[in-house]
Amino acid sequence: MSLQKAYEIVAVDRVSAGKAHDTVAMTYDQRLLRRKKLTTSQGEAFYVDLPKTISVSAGQGFLLSDGRIVCVEAAQEDLFAITGPDMLRYAWHVGNRHTPCELAPDQLVIQRDPVLKAMLLQLGAEVKDIEAPFTPEGGAYGHGRTMGHDHGSHDHVDPALPDDGHDHELHHHDHIHGHHHD
Repeated sequence: MSLQKAYEIVAVDRVSAGKAHDTVAMTYDQRLLRRKKLTTSQGEAFYVDLPKTISVSAGQGFLLSDGRIVCVEAAQEDLFAITGPDMLRYAWHVGNRHTPCELAPDQLVIQRDPVLKAMLLQLGAEVKDIEAPFTPEGGAYGHGRTMGHDHGSHDHVDPALPDDGHDHELHHHDHIHGHHHD
């Protein structure tokens, strides 16, 4: 039997209509892909070959070349649950570092990062290790995930650069960000 290929993603409504043949559990970082060999929960390998890199959401599906659908599930991950008396402040600091964050009424959830943990503890947050599926809030620019951008000097406008949708003259950063992408 030859390796099935998936050339497209199908919407949640097609998957939920009972058309899913199998599932594949993927972490948040694994769900950003273009080409990758994956293995379903039943042990069947297939190859994803999408036209461009995209962020696949839990609940969407890979349409295999034989017409079957493999549903994407958010895999268990090592995360931090953040709580405490000043949640808006914690959310601001997490967002200011362009860190993917899942929002809940009573907590923030982020991927484990010792630097962020130290910062949050210093701000008075309670930070608890948890294992759970991770589905953070999407990015502001419609990418479905938080996509960082360069934090070099933003105190000028370079006419040679393409317009990226925000005003660099008003987007001055005079602090250091710690970006951690494993």
